[in-house]
Amino acid sequence: MTDTNIPQKPECSEELEKQDVEGLIKALIYNTDPQVRQYAAYLLGKAKNPRAIQPLVESLADFDKSVREQATLALSAIGKAAIEPLADAMKEPKWETRYRAAEALGKIADEKAVKPLIQGLKDNRDHVRYMAAKGLRGLGDSDAIEPMIILLKDENYYVRMMAIRALGAIGGKNATDALTAALETETDEKVREAIAESLK
Repeated sequence: MTDTNIPQKPECSEELEKQDVEGLIKALIYNTDPQVRQYAAYLLGKAKNPRAIQPLVESLADFDKSVREQATLALSAIGKAAIEPLADAMKEPKWETRYRAAEALGKIADEKAVKPLIQGLKDNRDHVRYMAAKGLRGLGDSDAIEPMIILLKDENYYVRMMAIRALGAIGGKNATDALTAALETETDEKVREAIAESLK
């Protein structure tokens, strides 16, 4: 994790920094101060201990956005060991959890993340579809092309835009053909411009 991901330190930061993984997990789960939970998530990400994965996955549903964001970064820092629990989190009822799980999977950028992210393209929540498409854009896996093509007709402007960028990044004949066809039917001028740019 880079220095840009260091959250604001709570008053008890020195005490937290002395904690072992179990102590940090307790702070992450039980502390009532979101700033403390956020910093605990940050330290767990630095530690990269697999024991922290499940508590961090559960923190993707934290009521505080900063804690959810930091848990996402921590899980992506832990890497491949977090993929399976994150794939399971893509089935959680709370859309915020699915959204953050998709974000972490995209940041991990491993081929094992492709399948759960493809499932995310079919999510009933547009936020999740967008983040799944974004993750797949970075992975560049051709298995994502066919399910991504469906998103070219998504009702959400941002989802369509990300699908265009993803298909442009992945490339190949099927992606190019789909983008060319979408250019003929798309009515939004900004989306049309994005399609044309992706076809260059």
